[in-house]
Amino acid sequence: MSALAKLENTERQERDFVGYGPRPPFMSWPDGVKLAINLVLNYEEGAEYSWLEDGRNDNWGEYNIPNSPPVRDLGTETHFEYGSRAGVWRLARLFDRTGIPITVSACAVALEKNPAVVEWMNARGHDLLGHGLRWSEYSTVERADEERQLHDAIALYRKLTGRRPLGWNCRSFPSVNTRDLIVKEGGFLYYSDPCNDDLPYFIDHDGTRLLVVPYSKTLNDSRYLIAPGYSNPRDFAEDCRSAIDYMISEAEETGGRMLTIGVHARWMGQPNRASGLRDVIEHVQKTPGAAFMRREDIARHWLDNHETFNRDA
Repeated sequence: MSALAKLENTERQERDFVGYGPRPPFMSWPDGVKLAINLVLNYEEGAEYSWLEDGRNDNWGEYNIPNSPPVRDLGTETHFEYGSRAGVWRLARLFDRTGIPITVSACAVALEKNPAVVEWMNARGHDLLGHGLRWSEYSTVERADEERQLHDAIALYRKLTGRRPLGWNCRSFPSVNTRDLIVKEGGFLYYSDPCNDDLPYFIDHDGTRLLVVPYSKTLNDSRYLIAPGYSNPRDFAEDCRSAIDYMISEAEETGGRMLTIGVHARWMGQPNRASGLRDVIEHVQKTPGAAFMRREDIARHWLDNHETFNRDA
């Protein structure tokens, strides 16, 4: 793509600093739920950058190493392997024991390398959030390559799971082309790259109405690796509890709220950190008005009911 075309794409996506403003829609979730909590399990193991496949190492293993040496990094590779070999199953057992619905944001290649994860997802009815063919940094990928990867990912998801993802969320940062490609591809209920609101909202993209179900990097186990971050599971649990309790109280004034909690198999799947997530799940289940919901169900409820939400409450 030419520099001019890139500039045109960049300029087409205007920034919105207002959103719903001081009066968000006063809305209700099903069954009297005041706070819909979407727990997202990010599954990327086997789809990350590696020396063997890319001539570079990823920097998001157990240690966030910005400048990895130009040799094969077996330490980082095996940290990712822990997520698929042990971590994902520790979390799966926790979700099964507590009976909560989750969203699995999975790279297609990661699922291809561990079919048992697909079997578990389908058997438990967890929904699928598209997370790329591989765990690639699309902000630096040419448009044609990103489009090819999008097509290949959807085809592979269909082959592996029997369904296509109804939402999309890139690694860390979308490119200036991602939203346009999502709209062009079609078949998506929602888009989840933006992290700019607490509630779903609609945007107009060249005449196509697109529902955004915002993601969040705030309550995310990546903060075990970055500063300011979590030094132990109590930090994570307390951070989540604080947000949950505040949102529940806020819902009395503003109406239904939404909260995203993001975890990763290789990080939260470690036994010490899983204990913090267990505490959060137990807190939600003991808190009246709070409930876990799949991302697909949040999107469908918004699409089906948004016209009834009262902006004047």
